[in-house]
Amino acid sequence: MYYVYIIYSATTDKYYVGSCQDLDRRLLEHNTGRSTYTKTGAPWDLKWHSNFDTRSLAVKEERRIKAKKSRKFIEYLIHGQAD
Repeated sequence: MYYVYIIYSATTDKYYVGSCQDLDRRLLEHNTGRSTYTKTGAPWDLKWHSNFDTRSLAVKEERRIKAKKSRKFIEYLIHGQAD
């Protein structure tokens, strides 16, 4: 199982979109400074995730979300209002 996830940092008021195979481990990495991009934003809260059968499908969805370059789209996705 692979996951695409969105986490949020109240410290920096930013969202981060990523994909992984072990969601609990990855969230721990974000919150303990073991991820370069997110280490200054801890604590990070998981806001949304979706599971996929293959890594390629997860990466495709991660790229689709990131390609929007839109905070509004991410917030719609979190609140269940996006396709």
